[in-house]
Amino acid sequence: MTDTHTHIYMPDVFPDYGVEAAGRAIEAGVTRMVFPCVNENSLPAMRKLHEAFPRNTRLALGLHPTDLEGDWRAQLDRMEQMLPGDFAAIGEVGIDLYHDASQRAEQREAFARQLRWAVKHSLPVIIHCREGLDDTLEVLQELKNECELPQLIFHSFTGGPEEVRRIREVCDPLFGINGVVTFKNAPAVREALPVIGLDRMLLETDAPWLSPAPLRGRTNESARIPLIRDCIAATLGVSPEEVESRTDSAAYNLFFK
Repeated sequence: MTDTHTHIYMPDVFPDYGVEAAGRAIEAGVTRMVFPCVNENSLPAMRKLHEAFPRNTRLALGLHPTDLEGDWRAQLDRMEQMLPGDFAAIGEVGIDLYHDASQRAEQREAFARQLRWAVKHSLPVIIHCREGLDDTLEVLQELKNECELPQLIFHSFTGGPEEVRRIREVCDPLFGINGVVTFKNAPAVREALPVIGLDRMLLETDAPWLSPAPLRGRTNESARIPLIRDCIAATLGVSPEEVESRTDSAAYNLFFK
């Protein structure tokens, strides 16, 4: 199995930079993990864990939409100089207007710029979209009018069938499904699963957040991917092995091939 979105490298949550958590994941059958970046300060910790498990992990480079602080354009300049390097994706990047919409224009600018990195270097993009679907799709459509879009992943997708339809009017992404799918108060994402289809689905934890039931509220880890897999299997009426095989194949082709 592959955890396509995990922050277990964060030293404020995992003092050993996630070494033990990564080991537990591998023991649980989650033998591949993708570390998304939120800002340039994430990179040393990400690299430290990647160096400990080079065959099992991949890195993504990006500036998170809620991290546009100070001279963020200069930070993007520095990040751009690192590409392509050893990065397997751009992310996580996108639009987040959940807590604060005051930087809407800046978020759109940063998102568009990082999408162009992906086009230039033929890298997939891990999209963070929270209360920002309209803006996200507008930015994607603007780029689509100029060139072919890169492969996109809507990370932590929690919408329903209608959101899937709207997204597919603009692009044909993969959808990252995490512990939210196990929450009793999140029926929409379970209703979306058959619309998405297994071949366009990726497993993720977004650790250390969004721990799946019955462990909701605890610090999340990549080792909990099997709980997400099993919920998807039960919802779709297929075997856990089928979910594992088809989602892992998509993840391997995106990040590890």
